[in-house]
Amino acid sequence: MSKLTNLQGNRACVLGAIEAGCRFFAGYPITPSSEIAENMAKELPAVAGTFVQMEDELASMAAVIGASVGGARAMTATSGPGFSLMQENIGYAAMTETPCVIINVMRGGPSTGMPTRPSQADIMQARWGTHGDYSAILLTPWSVGEIYTETQRAFGLSEALRVPVVVAFDESIAHLVESVDLASAVSKKGMIRKKAVGDNKSFAPYAVTDDCIPPMALPGDGFRTHTTGLTHGEDGFPTQEPLAAERAVGRLLEKIRVNQSRIERYESSHCAGADIVIVAYGITARAACLAQEQLQAAGIQCGVFRPQTLWPFPELAFRKSIESAGHVLVPEMNAGQLLVEIQRLAAASDKSVAGLNRIDGENISPSMIVERVEAFLDE
Repeated sequence: MSKLTNLQGNRACVLGAIEAGCRFFAGYPITPSSEIAENMAKELPAVAGTFVQMEDELASMAAVIGASVGGARAMTATSGPGFSLMQENIGYAAMTETPCVIINVMRGGPSTGMPTRPSQADIMQARWGTHGDYSAILLTPWSVGEIYTETQRAFGLSEALRVPVVVAFDESIAHLVESVDLASAVSKKGMIRKKAVGDNKSFAPYAVTDDCIPPMALPGDGFRTHTTGLTHGEDGFPTQEPLAAERAVGRLLEKIRVNQSRIERYESSHCAGADIVIVAYGITARAACLAQEQLQAAGIQCGVFRPQTLWPFPELAFRKSIESAGHVLVPEMNAGQLLVEIQRLAAASDKSVAGLNRIDGENISPSMIVERVEAFLDE
């Protein structure tokens, strides 16, 4: 049964997290994500959860990792400069394979930038922000309702795959109020940690498995574990032996590749037979869909491809969506970050690829997309 209620985007994130089982939040208030921390402080005690306001974002991320290692579903939320400060510990979570969720409400940058204005300029930071080789997961909801469900999905992916998962949306959606169906809970089937079982003497905390996801032992389970950010062998202890190092880092990458079908999510609208396909994510995809209606009414065959999972990018689905199109347009509120990836994916074809970029703190409108498409097709 539907259970509609009006929610702000940031509050929808909180309710989605709690529905997913989040019971620990550590964070530091920062515009435009502050309502997430404020609402977590109110809601978590009611479900026997813990809220901690930390001294900064470095400590917030560290506390979340510690809580997760202890068995809690844990999350933090931040924006702009705070996301930059979290990068080192996000890398630690990736290397130690510690489940956690990071919400990044994107604002104008770089540096302090424009704290109260929307942006989509953190998507490459979410992918490559911490040093070393690893594969990131980034979810990009386009509505308040999708913030609710994608936050739930982020916890499921994080727990099942033992990875940090980032959910990124811009200031506009964070403060937008829309009707949300609170009955639209995401299935938790298969979205739990793989727990360690068997004999402690033979237990290897980072053993290679068919799905590349090792079982996780919790404190008190009776298994001896060693957790370190240093490159480690299957026993968890540091090593610089070349083959062991290659296996350790290679498995972090392979884990995402092997499980990509579980991770990726996308929507494709009227792409078959289209002359031009618009690739858009987040709030810009809403403008793209409105522009699509206007373009089709004008006789232009226009498709829209919307990746809800931005990293890993749904490459096969994207390539299929542009098979008939001669043109691909990528509108985004940054200087062309996804555009670079789309150009790479379309390089082997004869497609013309162009961007529509806005970096002034304002949203891309449907009329801007319509005008750019018309000009692009005339080039």
